[in-house]
Amino acid sequence: MHHARRRLTEGAGLAAAHIHSTAVVDAAAQIDASVQIGPYAVIGPNVRIGAGTTVGAHCVIDGYTRIGQDNRIFQFASVGAPPQDKKYAGEATALVIGDRNTIREFCTINTGTAQDRGVTTVGDDNWIMAYVHIAHDCTVGHGTVLANNATLAGHVQIDDFAIIGGLTGIHQFTRVGAYVMAGFASHISQDVPPFMMVDGNPLAVRGLNAEGLRRRGFSSARVAVIKQMHRLLYRQGLTLAAARAAIAALPTEEAQQDVALMLNLLDASSRGIVR
Repeated sequence: MHHARRRLTEGAGLAAAHIHSTAVVDAAAQIDASVQIGPYAVIGPNVRIGAGTTVGAHCVIDGYTRIGQDNRIFQFASVGAPPQDKKYAGEATALVIGDRNTIREFCTINTGTAQDRGVTTVGDDNWIMAYVHIAHDCTVGHGTVLANNATLAGHVQIDDFAIIGGLTGIHQFTRVGAYVMAGFASHISQDVPPFMMVDGNPLAVRGLNAEGLRRRGFSSARVAVIKQMHRLLYRQGLTLAAARAAIAALPTEEAQQDVALMLNLLDASSRGIVR
């Protein structure tokens, strides 16, 4: 395997200084010349890693895994291992990771399964802290924060700019909407509408993620419409169908995209929303 690593270096023009002498990199892996790979890392044959990405010591990256540019993968992460699913029978399922993600120590991110899309997806600019688990067929959007020990079961969807608190567990097939803030050690087993702040076990909506919206530069007009959506869903005693109809009828001049986010999740929910 030492010879395999040397062949990769010569064939792909990869500077030897960027791969530690103890790393094991399969000759078939496609590694950009600027990628840095630390001591004792192991890179499998079906891995592609884009420019500017760093891979820490003792990482294992395997499977049909595509990693974009400028990612920082810290030591001891396991990326692209087979899914923890008893139905998995060795199918060539994939993991796709975008650009500029931070993946901290001891994270585990698995490939997909043939029973779903066959691919696990992580977008761009995500901050994935230590011991996070992202299971098979999950979809993580852009700009999210997954705090230490957050655990995503299979088929979970995390939308853009959501923040998941430490030690939070998310049930399979559950969706967390955009701009959600989920507090420490939450138990999420139903879909969470966008913009909400939730925590607890059982999970409860505590209000809007007002600070998150402020930090994202939401105008006062947009926040006013989001507050109306929150009241319709949680403060006026309406049925879900009635609340959905009232939300669809809101004036949406400046907040059209925000109302669309809400309606999309309400209409697509298969597990029901937390109420």
